[in-house]
Amino acid sequence: MGLLKGNQTQLGFLYPKTTDFIFAVIGEEMGFVVAGVVIILYVVLITKSIYVAKTAKDETGSLIASGITGIFIFHMLENIGMVMGLLPITGVPLPFISYGGSSLITSFICIGILLNISSKRQKTIFVK
Repeated sequence: MGLLKGNQTQLGFLYPKTTDFIFAVIGEEMGFVVAGVVIILYVVLITKSIYVAKTAKDETGSLIASGITGIFIFHMLENIGMVMGLLPITGVPLPFISYGGSSLITSFICIGILLNISSKRQKTIFVK
C-alpha cells in the first residue's frame, strides 16, 4: 500500500501495531520483499548463532549459545505465526524490531553473550 498508507494499520484494525503486530505493518506498508528480507535476516542470525554454538570452546558456552538461539527462534516463529493467524496472540515481541526497551536490551545482551562466546573460540585458535 505504501509507507503510512496501509488500510489495516492506519484505520486502527491492528491495535498494538508497534509491538505485537509490527511484522504485519512491515508486510502491509513495505511489501513482500522487505518482509522477506526481515525473515532472511533472522535466518542468518539464527544460523550464525547455531555456528557459534557448534564451535564453542566448552560445553557451557555451547549450551548458552544454544539457549540464546532457541530464544531467537521462538520469538521469531511465535511473532510471525501470530501475525499470520497460525498461533495464538501472546504478546511475544519480534527481536530488534518491536517497540519496547526491555525486549531490545535483552536482545542486545543475548547478542553480546554470543559475541563473547565467539571471541573466546577465536582466541583459542591462535594460542601456541
